Amino acid sequence: MNTLQAGDKAPEFTLLDQNEKEVSLNQFSGKKVLVYFYPKAMTPGCNVQAQGLRDSLEELKSLNVEVLGLSPDAPKRLAKFTEKFDLNFSLLSDEDHAIADAFGVWGLKKFMGKEYDGIHRISFLVDENGVVEHVFNKFKTKNHHEVVLEHIKG
Repeated sequence: MNTLQAGDKAPEFTLLDQNEKEVSLNQFSGKKVLVYFYPKAMTPGCNVQAQGLRDSLEELKSLNVEVLGLSPDAPKRLAKFTEKFDLNFSLLSDEDHAIADAFGVWGLKKFMGKEYDGIHRISFLVDENGVVEHVFNKFKTKNHHEVVLEHIKG
């Protein structure tokens, strides 16, 4: 797993969102974008993380930051996740994990003694020019939004 670092150009992508509409990273040119990868919609940690971002979205937008959540879930599952938790940002379907691979967040994981390939919970703050400004890889799901806001506010 070769995770992108600050200063790297973020890979361009276009994926389907929870409404099966195409969303591209480049459509947010001139804004910062928090690209956050999470393993699976409607699981405890992912629920808490998404709710924190939902509740902080107005503050993030006031700081010129958009939020995109990426997982290997199909758009229909993302739609249920959005509806269940009243999410107010785009969730993108990376079913073949090509974008997770490009960002370097797909790799070997261990859980309860088993090894498998999956998404590592890592977020990237991409600047207005499409360059990774910061990588968030040390946080708890319940305070992810606080860590992000703390960094952005300096």
